[in-house]
Amino acid sequence: MLRRPATVLISIVSLVVLATGFVPAKGQDPEKAKTSGRFLYVAVPGIRNYLEFGGHGLLVFDIDRDHRFVKRIPTAGLDDNGKPLNVKGICACAATGRVYISTTKQLQCLELVTEKLLWGKKYEGGCDRMAISPDGKLIYLPSLEGPHWHVVDGDTGDVITKVVPNSGAHNTVYGLDGTRCYLAGLKSTLLSVADTKSHKVVKEIGPFGGSVRPFTVNGSQTLCFATVNGLLGFEIGDLQTGKLLHRVKVQGFQQGMVKRHGCPSHGVGLTPDEKQVWVCDAANERLHVFDATVMPPKQTGSIKLREQPGWVTFSLDGKLAYPSTGDVIDVATRKIVTGLADETGQQVHSEKVVEIHFERGKPVRNGDQFGVGRKTER
Repeated sequence: MLRRPATVLISIVSLVVLATGFVPAKGQDPEKAKTSGRFLYVAVPGIRNYLEFGGHGLLVFDIDRDHRFVKRIPTAGLDDNGKPLNVKGICACAATGRVYISTTKQLQCLELVTEKLLWGKKYEGGCDRMAISPDGKLIYLPSLEGPHWHVVDGDTGDVITKVVPNSGAHNTVYGLDGTRCYLAGLKSTLLSVADTKSHKVVKEIGPFGGSVRPFTVNGSQTLCFATVNGLLGFEIGDLQTGKLLHRVKVQGFQQGMVKRHGCPSHGVGLTPDEKQVWVCDAANERLHVFDATVMPPKQTGSIKLREQPGWVTFSLDGKLAYPSTGDVIDVATRKIVTGLADETGQQVHSEKVVEIHFERGKPVRNGDQFGVGRKTER
C-alpha cells in the first residue's frame, strides 16, 4: 500500500514523457512541464539537402533540459521525386503564434500551438532566407539568388509588392524596431536598406571588400557586421553614413578548403549584449570570438567544433551559442556543453534555428535565426 502512490506518480510521468517527449523537472507539475519553457526549433535538412544531419521536419529541443529532443513536427517541402528540398530559412512570431520555413521553392506557415500547416505557397523565382517584422505582419522573402525580394503578408502569404535591388537575393535581416529591413545579395558588394513602409531601397552600405554573405546588425541599427567572399573574418559598415569602417581578419589561422558556401567565413553573430562578435571558420572547424567593446574588435579566442560551421546565432539570454554544427556552447566559458541529436541519436546540424518560449501552452517570446544585437539605445 505504501508503494502505490509512487507507482501511480511514476506512471503519470511516464505517460507524459511518452506522449510529449518532455521530462518534468524535479517537483514540477507534469502538465505545466508540457506547455511552458524555452525551446529550440530546428528546421532540417538545414545543411543543403543532407538528410544525414537530422532527416526532414521541424525538430524541437528543450533548452532548459540539456537540449533534450522533444519531438519532430512534419513539414512540407518535397521535390518532384518526393525528396526533401533544402531548407533556406526559418522565422517565427510569438505574437501571432506562427513559425515559417522556406525551401528553395516555397514558403510554408505552421501554427505553433496546433502544429498544423496553415499554408504553403510557391513564389516567382523561388525562395531563400527571409526575415519577419517584429509584429509578424510582413515577411521580406528573397527570391533564390534572383533580382528581387517579395514583401509577403505574414497572415495569408500573399505578395504585397516587390523590392528589386538586382543583387542576387540571398540573406535578410529585419531591424528590431521594424522600420528597416536589410537585404544582401550574393552578386553585390553593397548591402541594401529598405524602408518597410514604402518598401523602397533608401540607402546602400558599402561597397564591402567582396560580395556580402551572412551578416547581422546591432540593436540600434547603427552598425552591420558582414562576412564577405574571400575573407576569413568580417567587415563592419556604418548604417548611418553608408561607409565601410573596418576589415577584421582572423589571426593565427590559414584559409583552407571549405565543403560548402565557397567562402572562408560564412556566418557571423553578435551576442545580445553586443559585447562580442563570433565568426565562423569552415576550413579550421572553428568559431572565433572577438571583443566588440573596442573598435575594431579584438580577437580573444577560438572554439573547435565537430564539423565545418556555416552559421551562428545565440539564445535570447545570451548565455548559449548555436553554430550550425549542432554544438551548444556556453558563451561565458566558451565550452561545448552538449550537441543536438534527434530521436535516433543521430547528430543534428542546421543553419536554420529559432528559439521560442511558451507559457501554459502559448508562445510568448521568440528569437531570430540571425545573431542580431539587442541593445536598442544609441
